[in-house]
Amino acid sequence: MKRAAALLLTVPVLGGCLERTVTITSEPPGALVILNDEEIGRTPVETGFKHFGVYDVRLQREGFEPIATEREAVAPFWEYPVIDLFAIAAPWRIKTKLDWHFDMTELPQPGTAESMEAESELFDRARSLRDASRGQ
Repeated sequence: MKRAAALLLTVPVLGGCLERTVTITSEPPGALVILNDEEIGRTPVETGFKHFGVYDVRLQREGFEPIATEREAVAPFWEYPVIDLFAIAAPWRIKTKLDWHFDMTELPQPGTAESMEAESELFDRARSLRDASRGQ
């Protein structure tokens, strides 16, 4: 009887835990990832997170256009209030794994026809903005 009581008292203490991770990948791989202003590594990279909600995500890689965006970590049903108490007390580990993928755009190489066309478009836009501000 004492053993059964001791077992019942220790089960809640030995409960499992909630493990939350997000894996960030990019094409091409090797981009520097900054999550909520904290550098976490180069893609592919996996990190833990504590809360659900919106995260600021930035990726940078030389020769590619940088990405600055937001992604939302949406809670699964077992993480909803009240239900999460049972999930925490469960005697096994519960994993929440998010996967975020980003496709990066290569910047045109200087001196190529593509880069000269992009520069020309930029100058045309600058001229039109200048002319519009002058009232012409």
